[in-house]
Amino acid sequence: MTAPLATAVPHEISAGPFGKLEVTGILSGMGTTEGDHIPGDSPTHWDLSNAQVFVQKTTGWWQFYLQAGAYNLPAIGYPIISTGDTTKELYGPVPVAYLKLVKGSFNVEVGELPTLIGAEDTFSFENMNIERGLLWGQETAISRGIQLNETYKKLTLAFSWNDGFFSNRYTSLSGSLAYAFNAANTLSFVASGNAGAYNRIVLPLSNYSPTPLYQNNSEIYNLIYTYAKGNWTVTPYYQYTHVKTNPSVGILQGSHTNGGAILANYNFKHGVSLAGRAEYIKSSGTVLDPNAINLLGYGPGSGAYSFTVTPTYVKDGFFIRGDFSIVHATNTTPAYAVFGPNGLSVNQPRGVIEVGFMF
Repeated sequence: MTAPLATAVPHEISAGPFGKLEVTGILSGMGTTEGDHIPGDSPTHWDLSNAQVFVQKTTGWWQFYLQAGAYNLPAIGYPIISTGDTTKELYGPVPVAYLKLVKGSFNVEVGELPTLIGAEDTFSFENMNIERGLLWGQETAISRGIQLNETYKKLTLAFSWNDGFFSNRYTSLSGSLAYAFNAANTLSFVASGNAGAYNRIVLPLSNYSPTPLYQNNSEIYNLIYTYAKGNWTVTPYYQYTHVKTNPSVGILQGSHTNGGAILANYNFKHGVSLAGRAEYIKSSGTVLDPNAINLLGYGPGSGAYSFTVTPTYVKDGFFIRGDFSIVHATNTTPAYAVFGPNGLSVNQPRGVIEVGFMF
């Protein structure tokens, strides 16, 4: 988890042959309001954002982590989907669950795993901001597979063989290399790619799929720097994605994106903090090319800026915070609905408030 939120002190349960288990959880709700909403997307929405329990065994040569419950994954620039539909149509009521085998500084994880990609995690409570950003929209979130982890002095390595964008086809590889210069400064290089090609498209909800065709056949590269000291956490990162031409799965012409973001959080006194995120992403291609693909949703060759600010108040397990965000799309194509009832607006402001308890 990234500041400012943190899990509560774990509740310890004696589980016989399993040893001692650590149990924590979250219960939170959210309300949203937005301008220039697209048809079918309500300008206001109230829902649970998280009702989850986390159970883990953290000692011994075999360990495990289990995360279960309901969740919402709000992201700027995308419609707000109900928590019920999100849980049902994406990763199910048990989105993360894995067995961990430990030998010294080396361990192996097998199951449904959090992605190695990007500087933002999947669930709202894990991040500085309530909503995920523009770059997150090109990244994997949860993958099924196996992951190897090793720590040697200041170097941490991870390698995973998995099903990429939850495709249930195990042809994706990802890896992470992180070097901690000292306690405050870390630089990471992360990469992921599909070694096969697969045209399975799961599209239960408009613009909301765990297995989008183009991204599931993409390569992703991140360079992430993190500074965390005292009251400050600052994370700038660069992202490049590339989709190769592959007519066999319907990709008649490849494309790529370039993007960058900076995320920052400052903790004031008395449980008050302020986080911010600024982003830019640009895709290649042109609408004049009939084979150009639409990676961002705003048309071939489109781009977008975003800015989000999130004030937060935390008192023991209770928290309340709000997102104030604006997305500005560039080089858009009217044929691809952008924002507004007619799909012609290039701006979308949104406000989100989230209230809950970590227990």
